[in-house]
Amino acid sequence: MADLEAVRAAAEPVIAGLGLELVDAEIVGAGRARTLRLTVDRPDGVDLDALAAASHPVLEALDGVEALAGPYSLEISSPGLERPLRRPRDFPRFVGTTISVKSHEVVSGARRHRGVLVEATDDGVVLEVDGERRPFAYDGIASARTVFEWGPAPKPGGPKRQKKPGKAKSRSPREAAPLHEERLA
Repeated sequence: MADLEAVRAAAEPVIAGLGLELVDAEIVGAGRARTLRLTVDRPDGVDLDALAAASHPVLEALDGVEALAGPYSLEISSPGLERPLRRPRDFPRFVGTTISVKSHEVVSGARRHRGVLVEATDDGVVLEVDGERRPFAYDGIASARTVFEWGPAPKPGGPKRQKKPGKAKSRSPREAAPLHEERLA
């Protein structure tokens, strides 16, 4: 998309100058409801201060971009837990992690694949799914993203308390009395 290439060309140097990486750019909506969404990241993650610090310089850099003539809103955010992988240069740093790939064509009986990214070259990627290595050329990938893997679900009722070894705690007669019993004065 030519519009997004002009946006990237204007925003990327400013974002890089702030120690951030432009992960994604998209224009959604039309007319006055148009929104430019920029997703940025850095190796140690981004926080609200970094996002806020990027807003003004990026807006200034985008002032001259003809594709953005007219009103629009700017959103700058982090990629979140599951980062989109859109360009060949996005893949190598995630080798060894679980990703999800949607292919244009059926590969090994499916179009959706989830597995460990074992290789990322100039030509494509290799995903290991259930012990099977599946190669994908970049132009054969419709979409791809990292997958956040949650830990095991907690047991219902929360964690069990561990009893400390040692003497049993003695209770006073008052503590031993049933709670429903009323005492008359």
